[in-house]
Parts: sequence; C-alpha cells; structure tokens
Amino acid sequence: MITKVENIDQFNRYFNQPTHHPLVSVANLADAHLSLFNPTDFGMYCVVLMDTEFGELTLRDSRMHYQSGTIFTMKPGHIVSMNLNSGARPRGWMLAFRPELIVNSGLGRDFYMFNFFDYEVAEALKLYEGERRIILNCFNNILSELRAPDDEFTSNMVRLGIGHYGITSVPTQKLEEVCTLKTNILQIKHVPADETVGYSRKGVLNRDSVIGAIPIGYADGLDRHLGNGVGKVLVNGKRAPIVGNVCMDVCMIDLTGINAEEGDEVTIFGNGLSINEVAQWLGTIPYEVLTSISRRVRRIYYKE
Repeated sequence: MITKVENIDQFNRYFNQPTHHPLVSVANLADAHLSLFNPTDFGMYCVVLMDTEFGELTLRDSRMHYQSGTIFTMKPGHIVSMNLNSGARPRGWMLAFRPELIVNSGLGRDFYMFNFFDYEVAEALKLYEGERRIILNCFNNILSELRAPDDEFTSNMVRLGIGHYGITSVPTQKLEEVCTLKTNILQIKHVPADETVGYSRKGVLNRDSVIGAIPIGYADGLDRHLGNGVGKVLVNGKRAPIVGNVCMDVCMIDLTGINAEEGDEVTIFGNGLSINEVAQWLGTIPYEVLTSISRRVRRIYYKE
C-alpha cells in the first residue's frame, strides 16, 4: 500500500507541526510519525538531509545504504520508503514544496535545469561537513521565514534577486540593467572574400570584409557557443556578429559597414544589448551569463 500526501497540511500532520505556508514546509525527521516511512508518494518536490544512518532507503525501487550527511531529492510521483533499524530514531531534515509554488514564476520557467530531481538513488550526495552546514543554514533560514509573523513591513517585502541588477524574465516589466561588459577593438584588418577566420577555419567570409579582433575570449567568460555568427557585440551603436570560433583570449567580429577604428569601445552586453538577449542566444538564463564572467575581468563599481 502506498500513502499519498495530498497537501502541505497533511505533510505537517505527519510531523505534528503547524502549517505556516500552504505550499512549502521544512520538517525535522526526528518528529516524524513512523508511518511516514512506509512507501509514500509525497506529491511534491523534496530535498532530504539524512543526519544519521537509521535504516535502508528505497527510492523508485532502488535500495541505498547511505552514510550520515547524505542528501537526496524527490519529485511528485516518486515513491520512497525506509526500513528502519531496530530501535533507531530518524535524524535529519526535509524541505518540501508543492509544484504550484513555482507555476508561472521565473524559477518555474527555468526548473528544467534543476535535473538533480531526476537523479537515481545511487546518485545521492554525501556532503562534507561544510556543505552540510550550508544546507542546514538554508533549511533554518526558510523555517525562520515561515515562522516569522507578518506585520506592516514584512507583508509588503519583496525579494528582488537578480532584479537588483535590472534584469527580469518578465518582458512587461521595465527595469534598467546596471551591468555592462565591454572591451576595445585591438586590431582591424581588411580580409578578402573566401578567406577564413579563426581556429579550425570556421569563419568563412562570403564577401570582402572588415574584421576586428577584440581581447576577450572564453577564459574571460565569453561563451564559445556565441561564435560563428550566433552572438553579436555592439560597436558605435551597431551590431557586429562574432566571426569564427571564440578563442581563449580573443575573438573576431565583422565590422563591415560599421565606422570603427582600433581602440573603439565594444559592448558585449549592457546599454543597447541586453543580458537577456545574450542568454537567449545561448539557450540559458541571465544568471549563467553573469556568473560565467571570470575573475580576471576587471570590475569597476559606481556608487551614487
């Protein structure tokens, strides 16, 4: 027989704790009713930290002998059970949230990237002590937020996240991006038609072209998938496609028809070329574009 957990209220009753939010909860496994360890479909996304070895875990018909400090994940439809050791009491923590929590949200649109909810049980992660403390801090912070009483301030608070940088996945929202990645034209060459540009001769010119070299490459965080015309940069208000493969420290751009000189500024993203657009070229999210910029790229901060 498989137990089906229908909602957060039912989930919390297994742990004898009140419901603070209808779609999300954090629970201490030490408080769990033992019937919860029979075959159960929690009907939600779960992240479970096992703090002690207290039995044999079965998830999706796969058995796992785990060590203390192991973390594993589940999603709706996954069946989990635990064969408890004699006299053992479970110790650990469990974060659970309903699928409705992320519907029509930026997280929901990008949720396909979090493929660890599809891992097999053998892919459960054994955490180092530092990693375990980070996870516990996350659980405790969520629990504190759930238990915090609403007042005239907290009820109107919004977590901006990447919105701090003027970036949004909602087209109707008008925010001004505050991050700019830029470089300068290193060299300009006139190259005849049918010549090739870059490694592996990938950039084949179908016309007489003006090619500029700019000192930024994949070692700086410029994704190689932007090469061969996929990505563009901004030069004097006009877009110049990236020609050929992106190299480690440099890439080439097509300046044909653009009034440009060596030393002119080149915008990789920023004013006139949105990070969202760069992310769309790459089939990813703006977070990845920003966090891919390597440490060797100099940062300049403006403070008003």
